[in-house]
Amino acid sequence: MKGLSRFQISAFAAVLCLAAQAQVVTQLGKENMRIPVGERPSPGVEPTTTRPCHVETDSTAAYYQLADSAQIHASVGQWAEAERCLRAALASDPDNDTNALLLSNLGTVQRRQGHLDDALRTYNLSIDLTPNAVTLLLNRAALLLEMGRTAEAEADLERVRTLDASDDESRYSLGMLAVERHDFARAESLFNEILQFAPRSALANEGLGLMYKEQGKHARAIERLSAAIDAHADARLLANRADCLLTEKRLTEAADDIQRALELDPDDGYLYVLRAKLNKLRWNLDDAARDIDEAVNHGVERMVAEKLLK
Repeated sequence: MKGLSRFQISAFAAVLCLAAQAQVVTQLGKENMRIPVGERPSPGVEPTTTRPCHVETDSTAAYYQLADSAQIHASVGQWAEAERCLRAALASDPDNDTNALLLSNLGTVQRRQGHLDDALRTYNLSIDLTPNAVTLLLNRAALLLEMGRTAEAEADLERVRTLDASDDESRYSLGMLAVERHDFARAESLFNEILQFAPRSALANEGLGLMYKEQGKHARAIERLSAAIDAHADARLLANRADCLLTEKRLTEAADDIQRALELDPDDGYLYVLRAKLNKLRWNLDDAARDIDEAVNHGVERMVAEKLLK
């Protein structure tokens, strides 16, 4: 991931916006659900309470109650408890048809705890049971990227692309990996594939915007990033557009984007670097220096912040 600044988004960071967050494939991750509703455990309990993993009942009922308990624990970030419940559920009914789902959830829970090797083994077991499950392949691809195993991640993403002619996540992620390699022709082709079945796709516009930014085509980047922001404004997209606007000396618009981004994510130190750039361009040098201090206070190394300012 070398060679790209914080706002020249790396492929890994791009993928993190999507599959790399590896959702628990139940009610906790509806936006990433690709398994039919009838195949997932029914929640049945309000997510405001937790329940112990031990359930004394027949194996089928225990299986679903334990799976439900795992979901409740995961919803409040109790990852170790969620893992214990998932393991207990799997042990209670080793032949259950939804074990691939629970294994995927177990892999995600392990990943959230930083147990990446365990998570990969668990994802592998899940995919062995359901080799064509798009969500499971996306989850494993995200994990492989996190582990630095890019070629294997790309293989999973290409498989998803083959399995689902309208999957935007795999094409976006492959496109961003191509951007990182400066293979802009392939990246553009992948983003345009998305536009063929989703002409107003925010993901495709985001990918094209980030690609144009990396190429130094800032006016075109602003146009595409604006389309993505119109669909869904987040701090990262606003920061990227602000960076382009600063390069184009459109300072008032850049200031608006930086302010909006800070309202959404005031703890992102790099936003203060951007504001320092803005103040430097406005010859507000004292304010720029204070912003660099703020960036450092929010986790950016001073040497990095000062380099970005230059």
